[in-house]
Amino acid sequence: MKVAIVGASGAVGQEFLRILAERNFPIDELVLFGSERSAGRTYEFRGQQLTVKLLQHNDDFRDVDVAFVSAGGGTSKDFAETITKHGCVMIDNSSAFRMDPDVPLVVPECNAEDALNRPRGIIANPNCTTIMMVVVLQPLEKLSHIRRIHVSSYQSASGAGAAAMAELQQQYEQLVEGKPVTVSKFPHQLAYNVIPQIDVFTDNGYTKEEMKMFNETRKILHSDVRCSATCVRVSSLRSHSESVWIETERPISVEEAREAIAAAPGCTLKDDPSQLLYPMPLETAGKDDVFVGRIRKDLADDCGLTLWLSGDQIRKGAALNAVQIAEYLISKGSIG
Repeated sequence: MKVAIVGASGAVGQEFLRILAERNFPIDELVLFGSERSAGRTYEFRGQQLTVKLLQHNDDFRDVDVAFVSAGGGTSKDFAETITKHGCVMIDNSSAFRMDPDVPLVVPECNAEDALNRPRGIIANPNCTTIMMVVVLQPLEKLSHIRRIHVSSYQSASGAGAAAMAELQQQYEQLVEGKPVTVSKFPHQLAYNVIPQIDVFTDNGYTKEEMKMFNETRKILHSDVRCSATCVRVSSLRSHSESVWIETERPISVEEAREAIAAAPGCTLKDDPSQLLYPMPLETAGKDDVFVGRIRKDLADDCGLTLWLSGDQIRKGAALNAVQIAEYLISKGSIG
């Protein structure tokens, strides 16, 4: 098995290296690719020093079985043909191909089998907030069809990349030292603040991030569900959280929901308000599962439930989900 990571120097690229090692992913050879700025850097993997190669339009992917790509939508579009032309499976972490009808959009806990049908040789990794939400909603969808979703996200600096995480830390240091605050990666100062905007605004008043949650949820769940989202950047460093309200066709009891979520793959139930137990970013960072708590009946809707979830955006929201897709393909003999 020959594996490539495109965008190896970024936050998600570095997480790929850690997760592939942790999960003992079957690799005979690992190749790292990056931009001119990253080319030449070295990283350790399983005791070996690997040098990042410059990503170019050539035949470097001829013998590669699977490429994990996390280098931005523009790079994904530009290099998709180069990566896939010799049969390499491209698992793309950008938004470039998510709504392409010939590209499956996959969360293994929900629709793993979609990955087997990939006319373009590309599989899209969904948006991080969508991934974590559908992992939790899938077991509830099995109990009763979900008609509507309302969600507010609380997204950490990690969602904007390694440089954004560094900027948040720098802002706190600057504020403590009484220095002017650097604002570059966010539209406003994030330290001691929340920003009700992630990505750019569209004509309907929703941001692209919020519209991703609407469109991607329907594609992953093969559902007519309607999702209304407000996505907010908060000053936590890593791990996203979401407050989710759902309306189902029939009422689902809190006990049913807890039991279904506790048994669902990729979910960990942490829900004991009497002991002040509920998921928080400080505790979910670095973990694989999506953690769920505060499950309760919606006081405004007889067929409604509301819950709180938190999960590591860089792991399950990005790199881990992609690796799980590849593991599924290997189990089905679809790659390697």
